[in-house]
Amino acid sequence: MILERLDQPPAELEQRTGWVIKPEGACRAEVCVPLAQPFDVSDLAQRLGMPLVHDAAHGVWALGPESGGRALRSAELPEITLPDRNGELFSLRSLRGTKVFMIAWASW
Repeated sequence: MILERLDQPPAELEQRTGWVIKPEGACRAEVCVPLAQPFDVSDLAQRLGMPLVHDAAHGVWALGPESGGRALRSAELPEITLPDRNGELFSLRSLRGTKVFMIAWASW
């Protein structure tokens, strides 16, 4: 979610995450996480394990999805070798130095 202020709950918070801000804190179903008063998105992000990034040039913040406390530390792909559509093993390392667009899909 893109935010312009940190002192009020994002309007799309419930729709995008399922979390609702109530007097008792951030709540989803029967679970409530206490929040500091007055409300601060940085506190919400920290307590729910959501990354919060500031773009100073544009004066906006981006609040990402919950990461279970394990946010990505880099955008580097680990060593992966997968079968191609002919069943031959293909190493993603062979594409190093070129731009790659990757799509992943799962039926579940």
